[in-house]
Amino acid sequence: PVEDDTEVPKPAFLKAAENFTLLVKNNIWYPKFNFSKRNILPNITTAYLKTCIYDAKTDPFCPICRLGKIVEGAGHSFQDIAIEGGIMGIQIKWNCNLDRAASFCLPRYSFRRLDTRDLAHNVSP
Repeated sequence: PVEDDTEVPKPAFLKAAENFTLLVKNNIWYPKFNFSKRNILPNITTAYLKTCIYDAKTDPFCPICRLGKIVEGAGHSFQDIAIEGGIMGIQIKWNCNLDRAASFCLPRYSFRRLDTRDLAHNVSP
């Protein structure tokens, strides 16, 4: 977002940032059960990480997300957020049954917008 929103550039100055990527790293740890897991799964290789891009249907375990897909996954337009600004959240759900094999404990990503779109209460000065 711009610091001073009295003169907002349209189209957004960094509209191509929609294709920028973000590497998500997350760990969970249950010390009582001596169990830990990370979202970069054991079968993921360096070669795979160089080419994968998260997609909920075709590549749900890739930890690399395009900014545009994060915003889209939250039900918003990247081009609008690129102009107005916004705060996005990445939720990683670990639904693990520790009585089962660790290989069944897998991360599920979801995205949501955390800020309000109410112009009277936006984050710019």
